Amino acid sequence: MFKKILIANRGEIALRIVRTCKEMGIKTVAVYSTADRESLHVRFADEAVCIGPPSSAQSYLSIPRIMAAVEITNADAVHPGYGFLAENADFAEVCTEYGIKFIGPSPAQIRKMGDKITAKETMIKAGVPVVPGSGGLLKDVKSGLKIAEEIKYPIILKATAGGGGKGMRVVWKPEDFQEAWDKARQEAKASFANDGIYIEKFIEEPRHIEIQIAGDQFGKVCHLSERDCSIQRRHQKLVEESPSPFMTDDLRKRMGDAAIKAGEAINYEGVGTVEFLVDKHREFYFMEMNTRIQVEHTVTEEVIDHDLIKEQIKIAAGIPVSGENYIPTMHAIECRINAEDPFKDFRPSPGSIKSFHSPKGHGVRVDTHVYAGYTVPPYYDSMIAKLICRAQTREECIKKMQRALDEFIVEGLKTTVPFHQKLMKDEKFKAGDFHTGFLADFDMGDPPKDF
Repeated sequence: MFKKILIANRGEIALRIVRTCKEMGIKTVAVYSTADRESLHVRFADEAVCIGPPSSAQSYLSIPRIMAAVEITNADAVHPGYGFLAENADFAEVCTEYGIKFIGPSPAQIRKMGDKITAKETMIKAGVPVVPGSGGLLKDVKSGLKIAEEIKYPIILKATAGGGGKGMRVVWKPEDFQEAWDKARQEAKASFANDGIYIEKFIEEPRHIEIQIAGDQFGKVCHLSERDCSIQRRHQKLVEESPSPFMTDDLRKRMGDAAIKAGEAINYEGVGTVEFLVDKHREFYFMEMNTRIQVEHTVTEEVIDHDLIKEQIKIAAGIPVSGENYIPTMHAIECRINAEDPFKDFRPSPGSIKSFHSPKGHGVRVDTHVYAGYTVPPYYDSMIAKLICRAQTREECIKKMQRALDEFIVEGLKTTVPFHQKLMKDEKFKAGDFHTGFLADFDMGDPPKDF
């Protein structure tokens, strides 16, 4: 087992990893930018190293600075968390070259799943259903128009190196293709330094359902059931839950088997997620694979009572996975609490937190790195906490979440708590009748007087 793990990340996920490492008897090293000096992950790690100014490019995305921190602290492993360098094959490669264990898949596995075209080709060979579309990158508008005509509109243009909704455009008719093509390429180049674009059939009113998997160094892959991540805005998830209210035993079996095939196709090592689009007929299609821990891993932890960060570390240390495919016996829902104003199109709301009270009680969990007096910086993702509730049934879980949200107090800045309060009372949401476009018609109404 590792003696000291450097956590190449910040915020709640860094603190989450610190906690598990402490329980496992492993020393931890936090890295931080000058903007994160007062963050809790810095306070609770055994050691902390400042790696640069607030800019991510000069701190959390700087491989030389992180490796320098590894060297001066004598860490023998690096946990990348999610975001930043978590799916950067070059970073994983540098760690390997210096004899430092990267807690995650190999550089080759990251590259194979990181490029959308290569990932799709790999899934086709593995027998995993994929969305109809181009067999590779589009050469030009003319070839794109031809494929769009074959697979029928609407279609979606996607950046091959994309993520987070960047470099994506839905096209409903041929006349709009040229403009969508230009904008998708421009955005892709600006975001990923890669303007490669491919085309897929656009699945209307889909569910976004993902399967958590774990694979070891001995070729064994198992799945840890599903999460429904369909409540999202601009392709950014806001609420996740397990099990999915749309799921059936047959669909879970088929999707679980497909996810295992996906992992086995690349000899996947680590904890990862295979994401699918599921249409109204319960036909599913591979979307992408995330070769890292995800924000919403906590939902799965609550329904299977298993520490996924611990599982990651054990796999990296050469310990086999159990090989057991889990079926959830409880229900869990996660609400992302962001420093954003839901009454102004979720505009970021950084600033100083004057008072902070997180809800408690049976089946209520809050993962956060903030506290009263903490200043939320404007440089990074706006998520300040994750509120997770667990109960015997979905109905009970929603009621528990309503109670917990009423107890969540953050003063000094705007948060998404009012959005979640309204969502939990929405009749369609309570009935499980939603899809990825659900929030397009969601009316927040007027803010309360005390907001």
